[in-house]
Amino acid sequence: MNSMTFKKDLIGVQNDLLRFAYKLTSDREEANDLLQETSLKALDNEDKYMPDTNFKGWIYTIMRNIFINNYRKVVRDQTFVDQTDNLYHLNLPRDTAFENTESAYDLKEMHRIVNSLPREYKVPFSMHVSGFKYREIAEKLGLPLGTVKSRIFFTRQKLQQELKDFV
Repeated sequence: MNSMTFKKDLIGVQNDLLRFAYKLTSDREEANDLLQETSLKALDNEDKYMPDTNFKGWIYTIMRNIFINNYRKVVRDQTFVDQTDNLYHLNLPRDTAFENTESAYDLKEMHRIVNSLPREYKVPFSMHVSGFKYREIAEKLGLPLGTVKSRIFFTRQKLQQELKDFV
């Protein structure tokens, strides 16, 4: 495939790509940005395209991968990672954590409530808010999956009950 044919094919799928980008982002401006980034990436990697393969599928894959990578970057940038020894801080978006005294007080109150619970409830809940999946917690603690889920549920209920006056 020569360069002119490649560019003509790329221009030919722009409308379909824009619809796909809008489906992914649900925002016109973000969809246009995603379309532009996809087109540039395709042009930069023109030499990697194998002629006589599904061109449209190749372009859609590039767009999907760019969208996923951008999404992961946004999530990673907005996540507060707990670096403390006891791992009891809740992972929160940066814009809500420790911004004012009220939210800091709420966080202290949550820590107080969680730390007042028996160890069998505190440990699974702390692991869950640190990012562990229910199955991973069950395996690490040697507990049935249902037990882990119910203990985390109980801890959430306790937090909601105790913090209802702070909302």
